[in-house]
Amino acid sequence: MEVDKHIGLLGLRVRDKVTGFEGVVTTVGFELYGCVQAVVHPGLDKDGKPRDSTWFDVSRLTILSDTPVMDVPNFVSGPVARGEQGGDSKPLMRSV
Repeated sequence: MEVDKHIGLLGLRVRDKVTGFEGVVTTVGFELYGCVQAVVHPGLDKDGKPRDSTWFDVSRLTILSDTPVMDVPNFVSGPVARGEQGGDSKPLMRSV
């Protein structure tokens, strides 16, 4: 499934084909009009401060490593009706 392929980018080291920007995928977003993007976090600067993350279209990314930098949660959505509020509306993390 295509969605699983994109979710599989989480935690992987990648490089943007256009700019050469490198880092770890920390977020994957799906837009209503079909665009799939990922947030790439480049790590820390020379002073140990976090550098700014940047959004990229996933088609621009080259995977640099096949192993995530940390274990990725197994997200499971609870049975929540559209528009319903409450604590169960958030995705749950379940260990594999």
